[in-house]
Amino acid sequence: MAVSRRGVDVAELVRRATDAEPRAVARLISLVENDSPVLREVAAALAPYGGHAQVVGLTGSPGVGKSTSTSAIVTALRANGQRVGVLAVDPSSPFSGGALLGDRVRMQDHATDPDVFIRSMASRGQLGGLSAAVPQALRVLDAARCDVVLVETVGVGQSETAVSNMVDVFVVVGIPGAGDELQGIKRGLLELADVIAVNKADGDQVERANRAAMEYRTALHILAAGNPNWSPVVLTVSARDNAGLDELWTRVEERHSALEASGALHARRAEQGVAWMREIFEQRLLAAFKGGKDVSRRWSEMAEKVRSGEMTPTAAAEKLGRLAGIGEG
Repeated sequence: MAVSRRGVDVAELVRRATDAEPRAVARLISLVENDSPVLREVAAALAPYGGHAQVVGLTGSPGVGKSTSTSAIVTALRANGQRVGVLAVDPSSPFSGGALLGDRVRMQDHATDPDVFIRSMASRGQLGGLSAAVPQALRVLDAARCDVVLVETVGVGQSETAVSNMVDVFVVVGIPGAGDELQGIKRGLLELADVIAVNKADGDQVERANRAAMEYRTALHILAAGNPNWSPVVLTVSARDNAGLDELWTRVEERHSALEASGALHARRAEQGVAWMREIFEQRLLAAFKGGKDVSRRWSEMAEKVRSGEMTPTAAAEKLGRLAGIGEG
């Protein structure tokens, strides 16, 4: 087997990953996350194994119970004999760049299950809290014969548009009290949703959860006016009591099957590939821009002038652009 000049036997790693070997899967995701020089080889080796896994995104505001819901869904999927991957995209440490919530305490029930692979990934400041490495990590888990891959996002209020460029079905998790939540929730987030699950429908919160679900349905009815092809499902669940999760997953599978039958799933995944290409290109372009000799030399100088107030950010950026051959001469 050919070993990369970087000392990594990519073909062997991929072969082991396709045999669902956890260490090989972890190693491949680490190569992806660290933007390894062999990333192009990894992508090419994984390409023949794509398209098997059903990819579902889960997002929602902090405290709505995303991790508890994700863990409960994993339990239900494993009961049906399905192999599951979980990518939990967490806020980055401002010091190390690593995932702040990497321990994932609520996922520990599945830590010893060989048919569940859980990985925390740092958001690294990406829009919507999604690491740029997530699309390739998804392909690693797909190759590792996962039937379902769950992507749990940060959900701290940034645009979650990035989610729709990575998953087949998008689930928004809410909580009772949606009347207040709907006052400030971004319209775009609801417009991306395939399923809305109002969590914590338990104890004395059941009535409030039902009322919240009704308010979501009313809001969605208004948003969906003129768009008969978009009709998100709203339901109540209790991840704590493991109630309503079977119906939630049934709705997810129904949405996935409908997309597949209409050809929309293939089209969606094709567009996701284009969006991923754009993201990679923009990252490479920025790296090349900052790596240019003149730009690199002047970057710190311009930054200091902005800090001191000698130059505006716009003027400094334009000057750096001219040095890199971008913009007017």
